[in-house]
Amino acid sequence: MSPRESPDDPARRRGPTKSQVLVVTSVMFTFISFWRTAAIVLCDLAGTAFYIGGIVESQIGRAAPWFILGGMVFSYAVRSVYIESCAMFVRGGVYRVVKEAMGGGAARLAVSALLFDYVLTGPINGVAAGQYFIGLVNDLMHLGTSSALMRHQNLLSSLIAIGITVYFWRVNIKGIHESSDQALRIMAATTVMAVILIGWCFVTLAVRPETRKLPPIMPDLSRKVDVEGKPILDPFGKQVDPLGFLGHTSIGASLRPDAIAGNWWSLLGAFGLVVAFGHSMLAMSGEETLAQVYREVESPKLTNFKRAAFVVFLYSLLLTSLVSFLAVMIIPDGVRMSQYSGNLIGGLAMNVVGPQWARLGLNALVVVVGSLILSGAVNTAIVGSNGVLNRVSEDGVLPDWFLKPHRKYGTSSRLINLVVALQIATIVLSRGDVLTLGEAYAFGVVWSFVFKAMSMLALRFQRPGRREYEVPLNF
Repeated sequence: MSPRESPDDPARRRGPTKSQVLVVTSVMFTFISFWRTAAIVLCDLAGTAFYIGGIVESQIGRAAPWFILGGMVFSYAVRSVYIESCAMFVRGGVYRVVKEAMGGGAARLAVSALLFDYVLTGPINGVAAGQYFIGLVNDLMHLGTSSALMRHQNLLSSLIAIGITVYFWRVNIKGIHESSDQALRIMAATTVMAVILIGWCFVTLAVRPETRKLPPIMPDLSRKVDVEGKPILDPFGKQVDPLGFLGHTSIGASLRPDAIAGNWWSLLGAFGLVVAFGHSMLAMSGEETLAQVYREVESPKLTNFKRAAFVVFLYSLLLTSLVSFLAVMIIPDGVRMSQYSGNLIGGLAMNVVGPQWARLGLNALVVVVGSLILSGAVNTAIVGSNGVLNRVSEDGVLPDWFLKPHRKYGTSSRLINLVVALQIATIVLSRGDVLTLGEAYAFGVVWSFVFKAMSMLALRFQRPGRREYEVPLNF
């Protein structure tokens, strides 16, 4: 070193200055394969298969499987919209995309529908888990449809759902680590259960020729009654009507099967088919999870994301629609909706061929796997709504008070408390009725998709030119 050069000379410094240090936190991501991506999405979406059949059949009759199948086929177009939005590198799900395309006002309206969706996701999955558990206990004790356990099934299911919600509230307050390994194990267990159940059902169809009849394709939009001819009432004491608010109007009267006289292809009949299809839209819940996991997909990102979306589509199509068809074909009409409307897959397990102990074992397997899927969806609802509310709060929509971290755990506990309080209130107000929860849940699902599609259409005009992926056949 020259005598004229000092160790403190800036020219001889070897370490960076404060202004030269850059911390990139995104490199901490663990990038995952398309199989693991699909497993994460399916853990949120596959739970629908456990309750969608009973909800839709209670509204449109034995034609429900055909409309569920139609909903699952249509879901491929919905997935394509999510793929295109992610390929445009618009960060996040519905809220960010709508804000980018149509501004803050529309984004707040869209996120309201999304939060409506999340707030109902937890209760419907928690109540469904309770319905399956109560149904298994009832079958183990051979109590039948008129037992006290079945009469209080909704109340007991509500208590179980509240217990599950409170458990995951505590877990999220402490902070939860999301693991794709756990999602992959859950979906592996679900696949094993599905293969055993569906294989057993096909054996039943082979042994019992009378079950080899596909359900009718035309829906029944008449007011629903139970097996004893008594009106089915919702939790508020009103008779269940698949036409909703149209039921007591002249338009509703003209949509009844006897008024149309079998001509479903008339104008009114076509509208009735649309109403029936609307009841099956619940089968597409969980799509928002696709947009949330996009950043974690490994390279080539878009190719693997498209593969994951196709795996989700194929898996849910086979599981959800096939189980719905088998349930209508195998479970007798006299007990399917009166005893198993809330735990349709459990009813399917109890009506296949084989000794009683084997069918009870299959039912127990269904309940265990269903509990993993449905309870996981309760947790996903809390995590997802917390993430959405954090993004909304960062944009100044909610007061900063909500963002204050927990003193001990550092989590956004106030947002979690708000979401869980709304979920528990929903369980109490619905009185554990899966039908009411399902109909309300479908509203949030549909409006989330509407805002997403409108935003993608607007972005095509705002950002013209060729892009890496566009929704096929979308002109």
